[in-house]
Parts: sequence; C-alpha cells; structure tokens
Amino acid sequence: MTAAPVPATTPATTPGTTSVPRPPLRIVLCDDERMVRTALRVILEAEPDLEVVGEAATGAEAVPLVRSLTPDVVLMDVRMPEIDGIRATEQILATMAEPPRIVVVTTFENDAYVYDALRAGAVGFLLKRADPDELIGAVRLVARGDSLLFPAAVRSLAAAHTAGAPPTDAPWVARLTEREADVLRLMATGLSNHEMSERLGVGPQTVKTHVAAVLTKTGSRDRTQAVIAAYEGGFIMKKR
Repeated sequence: MTAAPVPATTPATTPGTTSVPRPPLRIVLCDDERMVRTALRVILEAEPDLEVVGEAATGAEAVPLVRSLTPDVVLMDVRMPEIDGIRATEQILATMAEPPRIVVVTTFENDAYVYDALRAGAVGFLLKRADPDELIGAVRLVARGDSLLFPAAVRSLAAAHTAGAPPTDAPWVARLTEREADVLRLMATGLSNHEMSERLGVGPQTVKTHVAAVLTKTGSRDRTQAVIAAYEGGFIMKKR
C-alpha cells in the first residue's frame, strides 16, 4: 500500500514575526520484535520533524506508555503478546481525552485483525514491508488529521467480513439526508472532498459540512470508519 503524497513540512509563521520551527511529531513504537522497533526508529529519527519518544514490546506495555507520553502518532503491531494491537487501540482511545492517531502495522494486507483494528478506531494500516518513504509519509499524513487507508482497501476488507450474511439496515441509514447519502456513497469510492465538490456541483465547504454530518450520524471518528459503517449498516448494498 502506498501512502498519499504529503507536502513537505514547513515552519509555522505569523505575519510580522520570525519563523519558529514546529516541534517534531512525537511517536511511540509498539512491536514485540526489537529489530523491527530499531529499524523503525532509525528510519523515523533520520527526519528532523519526527521523534520516537517511547517503545513497547507488548500491548500491555503500550497502553500505559502511550497514556503517559501522549504522543502524536502510535505505530501499533496488530499481533502482540498479552494484549494485541486491537485491544490496545481500544483501551487507548477509550481512556484518553485527546488520543494519538494510531496506525496498525501488519505483515499481510488481508489480515482479518486489520479490519478489527480499523473498527476499533485505528486510522489506517501499514505493511511491514513498506519502504522508508511510505512509512515517513504515513506518519506525517495521519498526524495532520487524515486517514491513511484508502476506501478501496476498506471495501475489500469489509466485503470479506460481511460475506454470506446480508447486513441489516442500521438506524442511522434512515436519518441521512439525500445529499448526505450521496456524499457517503462517494466517500466509499475514494473521492476527496474536492472531487466530491466537482461531482455534486457544490462548494468544498458544503461538502465538508456534509462529511461532518455523515461522521456524526454514523458514529465514526473518520472517513475510514464511516465506510466500514456503510457496509456493516447495509447502506452500500441498498438499492438506490
């Protein structure tokens, strides 16, 4: 999987003042293999805007460590002893007022654990074979508030998860306005806000408002969770 291109980091400036460098993004690494953690640290800390502030070898270690360090981003191995990455993600998100952005790391793209981690609130996933540029780009991408996983990948995982059992419409489906339904369908095809704006013939701010309403009504933290909800809630399979 290839992360979307990310603009280069630039210093924060205020008109009439001297440029002030932004503090580096703070990252915690969670993986039961020391060599993996070491390799990730070497790659990330070669970048001046990235800093690894902690490491954990198990999910049980990861949860209190992340709570105490309050990093910006967590790279979470999906399969770890004691508490796996899914449970650790759930506990972190449930107990922190301002939780970090969590990216799960896995060996296989079709790992069923990945789907469960996304449902738990992870903002995307990376393969362990991702190259350094993909890793660095992914960290910067999620830190600025975007989801790493493209909806096409969510569709594939969701299709495997819901195979053989037609989903029943969730209550929120009936609460969507016609335009919100249009936006959710386009989100599921992977269109950006700008692309949806052009497709629907409305302004970008209007699309942003509809996206926010969709996230609220589906109970989703981000677009990835909204697409998952659309599949599990029967929305994508509805005749329209």
